[in-house]
Amino acid sequence: MQPSPDCPLCPRLAAFRAAARRSEPDWFNAPVPTFGAAGGRLLVVGLAPGLKGANRTGRPFTGDYAGDLLYSTLLDTGFADGRYDRRPDDGLALVDCAITNAVRCVPPENKPTPAEITACRPFLVEQIAAMPLLKAVVALGRIAHDSVLRAFGAKLAANPFGHGRRHALARADGEPVTVFDSFHCSRYNTSTRLLTPEMFRDVFAAVAGHLARQ
Repeated sequence: MQPSPDCPLCPRLAAFRAAARRSEPDWFNAPVPTFGAAGGRLLVVGLAPGLKGANRTGRPFTGDYAGDLLYSTLLDTGFADGRYDRRPDDGLALVDCAITNAVRCVPPENKPTPAEITACRPFLVEQIAAMPLLKAVVALGRIAHDSVLRAFGAKLAANPFGHGRRHALARADGEPVTVFDSFHCSRYNTSTRLLTPEMFRDVFAAVAGHLARQ
């Protein structure tokens, strides 16, 4: 379920990771593992680790602006407990939730190629399979949305991305899972007001309401 620290599947990402290890040897600089317990009913899927965020700290969305918004929202909506402090030893715990990325290694300019997204998808498939109680997925951005849909074997044309949209899918065992779309919680999206904190919170409040009815 977790690629090896020296995963060779994507040569460009492996080279970028090696360069980061040389320039910043104290950083994590490896495929970033999923954060959270396999028993959660919610899986949050982002794009890829940020160079100075998760690639540095080793925990998804930890150490950059996107994490500030994501974790404050999870705390506000009951999916996290404790205090987020931009470091993996801050004591923050997820509640009924896990967080992963469509691509586990940091890509140059935060832009993975289609081939890299495809190469990393088996880890997403395995992550979904490892969560037997999974009922909801939040896909952060179009790339995460597309990779999640493909991981479920669903047709993209029948399930177009759109902030606030829901998509009724099913696991391999037939159990229903609802995918909730959101714009990515990046600084660019929030600074341009494509995504506001209120819009983002509404998505997770909808997830909480959905799970409460399960």
